[in-house]
Amino acid sequence: MKQDIYFIDAFTKDTFFGNPAAVMFSEIDDKVLMQKIATENNLSETAFVNLKNKSIRWFSPSCEVNLCGHATLASAFVYFNFLDNTKKSVTWNSASGYLKVKKKDAYLQLDFPKDKFVQVDMIDKVYEAIGSKPNETYLGEINLFAIFDSEKTIKSIQPDFDKVSALDGQGLIITSKSKKYDFVSRYFCPKYGINEDPVTGSAHTSLIPYWSNVFNKNILHAKQISDRGGEVFCENLEDRVLIGGHAVLYMKGSIDIS
Repeated sequence: MKQDIYFIDAFTKDTFFGNPAAVMFSEIDDKVLMQKIATENNLSETAFVNLKNKSIRWFSPSCEVNLCGHATLASAFVYFNFLDNTKKSVTWNSASGYLKVKKKDAYLQLDFPKDKFVQVDMIDKVYEAIGSKPNETYLGEINLFAIFDSEKTIKSIQPDFDKVSALDGQGLIITSKSKKYDFVSRYFCPKYGINEDPVTGSAHTSLIPYWSNVFNKNILHAKQISDRGGEVFCENLEDRVLIGGHAVLYMKGSIDIS
């Protein structure tokens, strides 16, 4: 059985930047097989989109995840460019509910649920894990995130990934204000086999409402400052967040599943 597979760089206009994701439009529903394919791809996420039941699932190299922004963006890019270029939007069901992606000007925009988070006192534990002391820490429905004073600090942090794995939450987001952008961030998720994710759409379900409140505005421009890096165009709504970004095709091929 041959299946088409696409490799897409998400949240960037340029190949070799942003966050790479593998995308398959397939009716495969065998979770074990999906995981084997994702492990073989060895990217932060592989997305499986089933057009028959209008669903999307995401797998890291080690496990299935409940929400992934960059692989959803990559899937929509494939859909609009290779499967149906007449559509202006697409909606898929997922473990996190219905997710809509629409064409907006020159980029694609994800409509995602807004995170609910509370302030927690994990400053010392984060300091022990990454070697820099944050001003505040918050725990959301998915991730722990920590607020720092400067972009320079965010860039310089070199985590102890074993200690990051011991923290609460799926992963750790670190973030600060920026001179060029409204805010910058990095994301570490060693629990799921991803020491540092290049650009993380789902992390912005927490970052957008937080920074929107800080700046008292709903339209924000962000950058995830990993080595690959990627820009995120953000909008804060009442119960949802809009996460915008570009995407580019790196490779299209096929896999032969015996």
